[in-house]
Amino acid sequence: MISTVVFDLDDTLYDEIDYCRSGFSAVSEYLSKLHGAFSTEQIFNSIWMQFTASDRTKVFNQALDDLKIPYDPVLIHDLVRIYREHLPNITLPADSKEVLEILCGKYALALLTDGFLPAQRLKVEALKLEKFFKCIIYTEELGRQYWKPSQAGFEKIQKILKQKPENTV
Repeated sequence: MISTVVFDLDDTLYDEIDYCRSGFSAVSEYLSKLHGAFSTEQIFNSIWMQFTASDRTKVFNQALDDLKIPYDPVLIHDLVRIYREHLPNITLPADSKEVLEILCGKYALALLTDGFLPAQRLKVEALKLEKFFKCIIYTEELGRQYWKPSQAGFEKIQKILKQKPENTV
């Protein structure tokens, strides 16, 4: 008999692209203050264009090149930090909230999420998810080698909630 339901966070409970928009907005505001020649909107549009059209590992570099804003590795590091550590402007979709409200009264709910720890914690906070879950596992705390598809996060949930694998979906 099923007693525990495990959810993923990104692109399951909410659309991760909303987090990306929020992060790029935070970075754009920072850069606009740092380099007053460009508005937040101009910077955001450049970042978004690079994000949707190119190698996502160099989005900030390419956007700064596009805007002809000089940069060095320290600035790129700062932009990545701002992106990962901003309090996201995201909301839990109504259908996700409805499902969680229905299921949390019937099952032990757990959340298993991969990704950089500060960002994942801030997403959970912004989406106000703590109240729905008896257990939240951030696989980054276990080590990146334990990100999904590793079983380690699922095993930790089962141990914390004292559940058997056959009772967990």
